[in-house]
Amino acid sequence: MDTQARPVPPRVKLGIQGFEVSKLGFGCMGLTGAYNSPLDDEAGIAVIAHAFSRGVTLFDTSDVYGPLTNEILLGKALKQLPREQVQVATKFGIRHDESGTRTVCGRPEYVRACCEASLRRLGIDCIDLYYQHRIDTTTPIEETVSGACLHIRSALKQSALLVCLLM
Repeated sequence: MDTQARPVPPRVKLGIQGFEVSKLGFGCMGLTGAYNSPLDDEAGIAVIAHAFSRGVTLFDTSDVYGPLTNEILLGKALKQLPREQVQVATKFGIRHDESGTRTVCGRPEYVRACCEASLRRLGIDCIDLYYQHRIDTTTPIEETVSGACLHIRSALKQSALLVCLLM
């Protein structure tokens, strides 16, 4: 893909560490059927590539979208994009059980497992922005952050951490 002719939309810094993203990000949730029928891989990858060609560099996904298939689709698209120009955001914290019931989980061991699984599905070495999708009211946030997220950051698995405050 010719990245020289791409528009350059405004960029914004998140936090105080200098992490910078395109002001306009692309939420990938709808590509795998959240509000519509899922797109096939070819069409989904084309949509992501088109967003990138228009200057979008921040792509947001989650392990719960699909479930799991959204990260896989974004991972396939990332293989066709210059990784150093793309920021990947994904989320953890919503678990599906065998019956399809969703529960919120912020246990450190669960977060670590989610991070490793997301890295595999995305096919990347580092998640640029890692969100907690929902607050687990049964696990103190300090435990989630200190027990799991700091471990993940120290292992260089993600660049930035945010907590989504939707309950």
